[in-house]
Amino acid sequence: MSDSKKILVVTTERIPGQEYEVIGEVFGLTTQSKNVVRNIGAGLKNIVGGEIKAYTELLSEARDIAVDRLRENATAMGADAVVMMRYDSDSISQDMETVAAYGTAVKFK
Repeated sequence: MSDSKKILVVTTERIPGQEYEVIGEVFGLTTQSKNVVRNIGAGLKNIVGGEIKAYTELLSEARDIAVDRLRENATAMGADAVVMMRYDSDSISQDMETVAAYGTAVKFK
């Protein structure tokens, strides 16, 4: 397991049983584009309705990449964990989505 995979990432402000000092803000970003096959499938779904699974998968993959990059950033800062992790996403264009994972890097005492 790489060092960055060992970084604990939580959405809470506190980690029970841990004392730590704040290192600073940390983030991971990715921008993903939709491919032609996904666009055709999405166009068909717009006609009949329902979940567009290819887009759901795209966003799920983007989220995982953003968290991996967040962990890499935290590792480079010497952190042991990231608290208060959040996601943000946005469409850059009709064919591109960006996902950011961000939080506060901390070092255990």
